[in-house]
Amino acid sequence: MMWDRNLMAARAALELQDGWNVNLGIGIPTLVSNHIPEGIEVTLQSENGMLGMGPFPIEGTEDADLINAGKQTITEQPQTSYFDSATSFGMIRGGKIAMAILGAMEVAENGDLANWMIPDKLVKGMGGAMDLVAGVGRVVVVMDHTSKHGDSKVLRECTLPLTGKGVVDLIITNLGVLEVTDKGLRVMELADGVSMDEMVAATDANLV
Repeated sequence: MMWDRNLMAARAALELQDGWNVNLGIGIPTLVSNHIPEGIEVTLQSENGMLGMGPFPIEGTEDADLINAGKQTITEQPQTSYFDSATSFGMIRGGKIAMAILGAMEVAENGDLANWMIPDKLVKGMGGAMDLVAGVGRVVVVMDHTSKHGDSKVLRECTLPLTGKGVVDLIITNLGVLEVTDKGLRVMELADGVSMDEMVAATDANLV
């Protein structure tokens, strides 16, 4: 059985460390806020100007003015603070954010990341991804291992325009967990019911 979106987010949440400031990207990473392990205190940052993001609201309690960078409604906490976008990016560029958990379209075996556009498709812009991968201490990618057409998204080299070169530390997919090393991608963990043969078959990158 491959991991679903919530299981991937729960596995990513295990990478959190007590006291960290962490940025959650759009997509599956936003679900991490619902899976923070007991006893771990982290402060979640949203680059649109919020430090101290809470989990998603219960249906019927949403505040339309309280959103994350992906325009999803979220909750606040007693310690939440708000500020302008310039201050938010000052935190990111100043190294105040310990880790970013991001989605991706492609990741290469050397840690190159492509997660902002597909050529000839309409995009709103890169958003905060380029600053995040350059400014945070650790980058974890959470994504499906293959595309809707069955093509691997874990590659020897990215084919899409890059967000950053050599920036990814860890890849969590529906098949398992891969660590970026100097010699290639190291399989740290397989999802329940997934074999190493299945991981190899779905990966177009060097596995060590």
